[in-house]
Amino acid sequence: MSDPLLRPTSLAEAVDALAAAGERGTPVAGATWLMRDRLRGDDVYVSLAGIAELAGVAVNGGLRAGALATHTDLSGLDGPLAVLGEAAGRSAFPAVRNVATLGGNLGARPFPEADLVPALLAAEASLRVVGPGSDAQLGVAAYMASRGERPRGELVAEVVAPAPAGRRSAYERLTVRGGGEYAIASVALSVDLDDGGTVRAARVALGGVEELACLSEAGAAELEGGPLDAEAAERCGRAAAAAASPREGVDAPAWYRIAVLPGLVRRAVARMAGERR
Repeated sequence: MSDPLLRPTSLAEAVDALAAAGERGTPVAGATWLMRDRLRGDDVYVSLAGIAELAGVAVNGGLRAGALATHTDLSGLDGPLAVLGEAAGRSAFPAVRNVATLGGNLGARPFPEADLVPALLAAEASLRVVGPGSDAQLGVAAYMASRGERPRGELVAEVVAPAPAGRRSAYERLTVRGGGEYAIASVALSVDLDDGGTVRAARVALGGVEELACLSEAGAAELEGGPLDAEAAERCGRAAAAAASPREGVDAPAWYRIAVLPGLVRRAVARMAGERR
């Protein structure tokens, strides 16, 4: 009987092994989603552990993080990248954060509650995606929308995000009973301020609300062109809620997911504006 767990030592070997396994191929890193989704005896599992090309987190004028970076690795990010640090540091429990990976959070499906995805959208992140004979940069939204049709063997290798001066960001989430659970709804905000404190550009991302995390253009429009204050936050939250297409779920009904959005936006804006929660 062949070993169901393959242990490639390079990114190229991992891509080839997954491509050869076809539909039976499953990449394994932190394995938190795999254990939730149940092991399948006829699958070929390709371990990504120990592949140096997928490791590391560096901030030098911007973020470069390998797909094997854990939530704990990312939780120290602050400043312009605070939205990612907060999303990573508040996700799940410490034992899960210590092993759950950036690549795994992007690849897990169906998982609309993923914390890092809306944070990556708000942070204007892009992905280095490597497959058989391909190596390309892809936006997070485009990757999420096409995950079901991506080539066999393809892997997210690296995430890149800018960290310009004048950028502020924050992340807020709501769960049923408290920390550690999946988010009923989450909001990731990122704004670029000019020297006078006016919002030049904004990104408002929603997680847990729809079937896929998404950017809210309606919400962002209410922040742009004015000060980052409570009035703008209220308009932003209401506009984002009005434009959303919420999902039904056993954890919360659709109406509740959008009802809590304005409050989450107010809290995130207050933190970005330097106010106490």
